[in-house]
Amino acid sequence: MKKSAIPVVVLFLILNACSKRVDTTNSDAAFENTDQGWLIPFSEIVDSGGGKETIRSINNPTFLELSNPGNDYLKDDDLVVGTISGGKAKAYPHRILNFHEIVNDTGITINYCPLTGTTFGWDNTRSLFGVSGLLYQNNLILYDHQTDSNWSQLKLQCVNGTLIGEEPVLETIVETNWKTWKALYPETLVLKGTAEQTSKINVKHRRVSASGSGKERVYAIINTQGDSKIYDFNTFSDGKALKDTFNDKTYLIVGDEHLMVSFELDADTKEVEFEYSFNNTTSFFSDNEGNTWNAFGIALSGPRVGNVMKATTAVVGFSIAIDDFYPSALRYSN
Repeated sequence: MKKSAIPVVVLFLILNACSKRVDTTNSDAAFENTDQGWLIPFSEIVDSGGGKETIRSINNPTFLELSNPGNDYLKDDDLVVGTISGGKAKAYPHRILNFHEIVNDTGITINYCPLTGTTFGWDNTRSLFGVSGLLYQNNLILYDHQTDSNWSQLKLQCVNGTLIGEEPVLETIVETNWKTWKALYPETLVLKGTAEQTSKINVKHRRVSASGSGKERVYAIINTQGDSKIYDFNTFSDGKALKDTFNDKTYLIVGDEHLMVSFELDADTKEVEFEYSFNNTTSFFSDNEGNTWNAFGIALSGPRVGNVMKATTAVVGFSIAIDDFYPSALRYSN
């Protein structure tokens, strides 16, 4: 691979820009807000430099068929965010999200923070979202186009503005590598990027996040009102389906080292025995009643065909970021 000093320079400039605090003496820069106008400590909000939309969201995304040569840059271990919308599978590669952070697709906004490694799908039927240029605990603060309110991604809350205190409506997404996603959904559409973003070298990423302690990816079921819980991918490396109980609820967690999903079981399903059974098809797990289920918790075959499990509020991200936002989170161990 061709060596380059560009990533080091970019990372230095990013960290230098992120060291700037919002100047509270300037009413324009401070959006005329004080500590009382935010649900997060105003002194801890960081101006990443450049202001709103310096990092441009994608508002009219274009997608390619899987077989399109424009997807040839994707490697099997490249991370993608996957959704099912209107019966169509779509993949949003991290390599493109690194440049834009937000994709406003039909009915769903994919928002990704490279510094914390976290991605969510938010309903956008009321308003589209953009990059505010502000960070809190190294995590993305979005703003909505309708009211100009500011939203903390990992707090899952509007923290400033007209809609302060409101929570986004979540849409179910999964995050995995390209090899797994295209095995699950060989008919998938793929977000189209620019030549720079899809370069096989692709050394220039915005907000490049350094590796190191706390940068391992973990899966977390998060709860702003109760216990959250963290699951390590290596614990699921051979494929596993387990039930876990906390918050007076029973959860099903299914996955392997590349993909993890979780669901809240109800009285009708919590006695069912589930098994990880992914074999490079759309089916991801099965149960002792003879049902097969996909990664979105939809029964594909069997007596429960068509049933949909209740997805948890969960996220994949760097462990240090989950610890920052949910410091009392429990941790699963064998």
